[in-house]
Amino acid sequence: MPSSNFVDYVKIQCRSGKGGKGSMHLRHVKYNPNGGPDGGDGGDGGSIILRGNHNYWTLLHLKYERHIYAEHGGNGGRDKCHGTNGKDVYIDVPCGTVVYNAETGEYVCDVTEDGQTVVLLKGGRGGLGNFQFRTATNQAPRYAQPGEPMQEMTVILELKLLADVGLVGLPNAGKSTLLSSLSSARPKIANYPFTTLEPSLGIVGYHDKQSFVMADIPGIIEGASEGRGLGLRFLRHIERNSLLLFMVPGDTDDIRKEYELLLSELTKFNPHMTDKHRVLAITKCDLLDEELIEMLKAELPDDLPVVFISAVTGMGLNQLKDVLWKELNSESNKLSSITAEDKIVHRNKDLSRLAQEMKAEGEDEEIIYIEDDDIEDYDDIDDLEDFEYE
Repeated sequence: MPSSNFVDYVKIQCRSGKGGKGSMHLRHVKYNPNGGPDGGDGGDGGSIILRGNHNYWTLLHLKYERHIYAEHGGNGGRDKCHGTNGKDVYIDVPCGTVVYNAETGEYVCDVTEDGQTVVLLKGGRGGLGNFQFRTATNQAPRYAQPGEPMQEMTVILELKLLADVGLVGLPNAGKSTLLSSLSSARPKIANYPFTTLEPSLGIVGYHDKQSFVMADIPGIIEGASEGRGLGLRFLRHIERNSLLLFMVPGDTDDIRKEYELLLSELTKFNPHMTDKHRVLAITKCDLLDEELIEMLKAELPDDLPVVFISAVTGMGLNQLKDVLWKELNSESNKLSSITAEDKIVHRNKDLSRLAQEMKAEGEDEEIIYIEDDDIEDYDDIDDLEDFEYE
């Protein structure tokens, strides 16, 4: 699909249905002048429910659906007739979608599994009719309950890709080339910075028909955690990765310094990134001879596995897959992925960067709407040109 079809950030106005009013009615029929109360209850309003769907891989289907409203509950009627319940609205989202309040930046919920449902906004309960208030001392109550009001919230839906291995590196570090060499994915590859403008996923095959998912994100530059380059837009995609593969070209002047720069940007964006297992891959080693490789080994960090590879010639790729598989299946990595889930996801947005983030995503416009009942309040039809209504 075209690259423009990848949408991982949308802003939507959601509103649940309000409960119907209870009926205040007294029964009047022939031969029964004192029929008593028979007002029915109002119906419940519809709820807004998120539902995980593995058939979706992007939020494109919600990009231009700015308003999602549930039905209101029907009012109660005579003869104890119950009002109709408003229909619930299900919003299908890809697995890995996180929801935030667009006004406060507060974390709301996330959807990580196919078929998982989360009630985003609950519909209002219907009011009780006067039949429910009859007593021995009050046999003809002349009052009924109104329905509960609706709930409204403007939400931000963010897609955070679910992958086992996330590729981290500066532009032109060889991330897309590696992904195309290890999997059937075909990301764009060119000899200029920021060739990758959207995340790419690839399934890497391993022994005995086993596999793991690898995610390629756009290159990270210094200051990415503060919004430079494409940092704020795509750093969130590696928050859910179990393992981070740092990639530094072999012809870099200072490999350790570049690795520390990448790690620093991730730490500034989310301090819990340092809890993830890490592997360092020195790329483009087809440009190096064995003597130079031995000299570089003495300068590399000793707190993580290091592999020298060349995606063009295939040098070290099998060794890299062995190291990645070993790290992914280590007991410490499995335990950290379980305990770190809440730490990563349940973080509120920084309000100082929320406006900048929405502006970068083109979601900074204010959503204003009116209902059909309010149209009569406007004398001139020109007053309605800036509004959207149902």
